[in-house]
Amino acid sequence: MLSYLADFENIFGPLRLFRYLTLRAAFAGMTAMGIGFIVGPWIFARLRELRVRQAFRCKDEVGDLADLHASKAQTPTMGGIMIFVSVLLSSILWAEPNVYVYTALIIYLGLTVIGFIDDYMKVSRSNSKGLPGRWKIIGQAALTGIALLLLLTVPESASKMRELWVPFYKGALCSEMSLLLLVPFLFLVLSGSSNAVNFTDGLDGLAIGCTVTVSLAYAIMAYAAGNAIISDYLFISFIPGAGELAVVCAALLGASLAFLWYNANPAEVFMGDTGSLGVGGLIGMIAFMVHQPLTLIIVGGIFVLEVGSVILQVGSYKIRKKRIFLCSPIHHHFELKGWHENKVVIRFWILSLIFAIIGLATLKLR
Repeated sequence: MLSYLADFENIFGPLRLFRYLTLRAAFAGMTAMGIGFIVGPWIFARLRELRVRQAFRCKDEVGDLADLHASKAQTPTMGGIMIFVSVLLSSILWAEPNVYVYTALIIYLGLTVIGFIDDYMKVSRSNSKGLPGRWKIIGQAALTGIALLLLLTVPESASKMRELWVPFYKGALCSEMSLLLLVPFLFLVLSGSSNAVNFTDGLDGLAIGCTVTVSLAYAIMAYAAGNAIISDYLFISFIPGAGELAVVCAALLGASLAFLWYNANPAEVFMGDTGSLGVGGLIGMIAFMVHQPLTLIIVGGIFVLEVGSVILQVGSYKIRKKRIFLCSPIHHHFELKGWHENKVVIRFWILSLIFAIIGLATLKLR
């Protein structure tokens, strides 16, 4: 919205600064952070008044882990509402509207609604059984269809979104994916990223702290993808208009920092599925649109480790009747090994930063 102020530079010269993507991205991050600090306390107070509390698994399900997290029983959840409001308002203010921005925000909205329904069912029933998995899958599949409908019916994005790019390779691996490949591929990216962040959200500050590094990395990637000179230099896909996604990523970064202020140990609020499903899906959608979906495996390495540990644990128990980890996701394994919660979180943050740097390095290693 504010990008249109640049059209009045003949009246006031400094308004031309609003043409610069880097400036708008920086202001988007600061705006989202400011909105978070303003509306966050009010939202969290309402959640406490309504007794919207996290429903934890019982001791029969998780053993000693229940005792470790017993003090968190009164902490409100659904704090992801604050992240969503901050990102949405900041993006509307600072991003230049185009199909990529609309698609990212619509998918974010859809997954936030799914997460909200899941949290509401858990809170209303006072147990950890929320929205059945099949309904989440149906919702994610529907959003996949909506995203492709938007991207493939607009001329500026229709041809580019059919391309498949992979790390370490100069040029598109596939210049025009068929719908038979494109639909399941985007579904896997969306569902995988949203569920991975959801699994990571188990310790104070863990998921949102990792989101900071991932959103920063994808802000840089989005900027590079939308810049003809940089994309040509790096041998990555040039996507006209995709640079505006850097503004959305910056807004997510600012909102995440604001939320981390309240979510740091001991957490005053949890983001819940309202936050984790939406944030994960937004990251996955942006990764897809800037032609870096497979790079997300590297940049979001912590998310991959978390969901991978769950898959391995479940698979091992079903096949061998033995568990690999003391508890999954893997951050709970280290808790039960005796690591303090803060030690687990900070070490995972460090790893997340390393993964983000490695992911960014793949832009040049081609």
